[in-house]
Amino acid sequence: MQTYKNKMQQANQILQQQGPTWAAMNPEYVTRMQLQNRFNTGLDIAKYTAKIMREDMASYDKDPANYTQSLGCWHGFIGQQKMISIKKHFGTTRSRYLYLSGWMVAAMRSEFGPLPDQSMHEKTSVPSLIEELYTFLKQADARELQHLFKEMDDAREIGDQVREQAAQQKVDEFETHVVPIIADIDAGFGNEEATYLLAKKMIEAGACCIQLENQVSDAKQCGHQDGKVTVPHEDFLAKINAVRYAFLELGVDDGIIVARTDSLGAGLTQKIPVSQTEGDLAEQYNSFIDGEEVTSLEDMKSGDMAIKQGEQLIKPTRLPNGLVRFKPNTGEDRVVLDCITSLQHGADLLWIETEKPHIGQIASIVNRIRDVVPNAKLVYNNSPSFNWTLNFRQQIFDAWLAEGKDVSAYQREKLMSQDYDETDLSTEADEQIRRFQKDAAAQAGIFHHLITLPTYHTAALSTDNLAKDYFGKQGMLGYVLEVQRKEIRQGLACVKHQDMSGSNMGDDHKEYFSGAHALKASGKDNTMNQFAG
Repeated sequence: MQTYKNKMQQANQILQQQGPTWAAMNPEYVTRMQLQNRFNTGLDIAKYTAKIMREDMASYDKDPANYTQSLGCWHGFIGQQKMISIKKHFGTTRSRYLYLSGWMVAAMRSEFGPLPDQSMHEKTSVPSLIEELYTFLKQADARELQHLFKEMDDAREIGDQVREQAAQQKVDEFETHVVPIIADIDAGFGNEEATYLLAKKMIEAGACCIQLENQVSDAKQCGHQDGKVTVPHEDFLAKINAVRYAFLELGVDDGIIVARTDSLGAGLTQKIPVSQTEGDLAEQYNSFIDGEEVTSLEDMKSGDMAIKQGEQLIKPTRLPNGLVRFKPNTGEDRVVLDCITSLQHGADLLWIETEKPHIGQIASIVNRIRDVVPNAKLVYNNSPSFNWTLNFRQQIFDAWLAEGKDVSAYQREKLMSQDYDETDLSTEADEQIRRFQKDAAAQAGIFHHLITLPTYHTAALSTDNLAKDYFGKQGMLGYVLEVQRKEIRQGLACVKHQDMSGSNMGDDHKEYFSGAHALKASGKDNTMNQFAG
C-alpha cells in the first residue's frame, strides 16, 4: 500500500525533474488531488469491483452468513448518500453494493418521461446512470478526504504532530465509497450484437456485474407483470456469450454475469427452436410446449403446424398473435432447466423471479439446481411488488392452521388490517420478515439480497409527508422538525449542502491554483458555519 508520504515523494521527484518552470506546483497538493481521484476510468472501477465481488462470492461459499446486499438507486446523489450512510453506521462498505434497476431507469430516467418496464427507454440511459453513480461515489471519496486533509492542516498549524499523524493514518487507511454495481441490461435491447454493444458501454462506465434476463427483447415485461414471453435457451446463451466477450475484450477477465429467468411467471414463447440432436436443449425446451395431439391430417387446418414431442405429434397451442403457450404448471421445471443451462454455459449467478417471498419455495427450486451445480447462488429481488406484510401474515396463518393452532381470531384475506398489528401473528410475521435475508441466505442459496425500487418509494413517502406538513398547519416547522433537525442530530453530511456539493473542495483547488489571490466561498459569512461540527 502506498502511503501519503510515499506518494508525496513521487510527486516531488516528478516536479523536480521538470525544473523551475513547474516551481509553482506543490507536491502535497498534487498528492491530495491524486488521492481524491483514485479511479481514472470506468474500466479501473470495473476491474476493482469485480475482484471484490468475486471475493465475496467465495466468502459466501464458505459460509452463507456472508451474504451481500444492495438497494436500487435511480440517481447518483441517492447512491452516494446511501454509501455515505453505510460507511457512517457500519464503518465499512464491504458486502454492500448498488443495484441499477431497469424499472427505475424506465420510470425515472428516460427522455420520454415515465415509462413502463418494457425496454422502451433509451439504452444509452443505462450506462449513463452507471457513470453518474460512480461520479457521485468518487465525489464522496474526494469530500471525505478533503476533511481529513483539513484535519492534517489544522493540526500542523498548531504544531500537534500526534493529531497530524492520526489524520494522515486515516488517509492511508481510507476505504473508498466505490462498490460493485449490479446493472440491469433487461433482455439485451435487441439481438446478441446489440447486447454486446450495450454491455461494452456499461462496462466502460464501471459495471463489473451485468444482469440479463431470458425474455424476448421486443416483448419484454416487468418480472412482476403478466404477459412474459421467454426465448429458447440457444438465444439466451448467445447473449450470455456476448456479455462475456465484452468483459474479456475490455480486460475485465473476472466480470460477473447474472442470468435471470422469468420462466416461473412466463407462459409463452415466441418461437419453437429447431432440434439438431435427440435430447438437445431445443428438444428439452419444446417438451414444455402445450398442444393438441394430432392423429390424422384431418386434425389440421390451413396455417396449422405440428411438432413431434416424444412419441406424439402435437399441434402447438398458439395465440392469435402467433405466440406459443407452454403447458400449465411447468414453470418450476423450466426455471430449473434455465438455471442449470445458464450456469453450465458461462453465467456466474442466478436470478429467479418469484411471485412471492417464500423461503420454502425458493429453496425447493435451488436444491434441484444444486443437485447438478452444487455451488449455484442466487441474486434475489426483495421486491416492493410483494405485499410483505400480507404475504408473511398469511404464511404464519397457514403454518399455524397446519399445526392445528386456533386461528379463529383472524380472517386470512384481511390480515393486512391494522387491527392485527399488535397480535401474536403479526409479531411472528414481522420477525420472519426481519430474518428473511439471513434465513434465505442459509436455506435457499441467496448470495445477494437487493430491493429493486426502495429509493423510488422513499422519495415518494418523504415528499408526501413534507408536503402534508409544510403546506398545512405546521408550515416551516414541518421542514425543521422532520428534516433539518433530524439531519443535524443524525449527523447527515448533506445538512451542509454546500460542502456536500463540493464548495470546500473548490476553495482548496482555488488556493492550489491561485494562492493568496483565491476568492473563496467558505469565509466567516458563509451560513453553513451555523452547522458546526
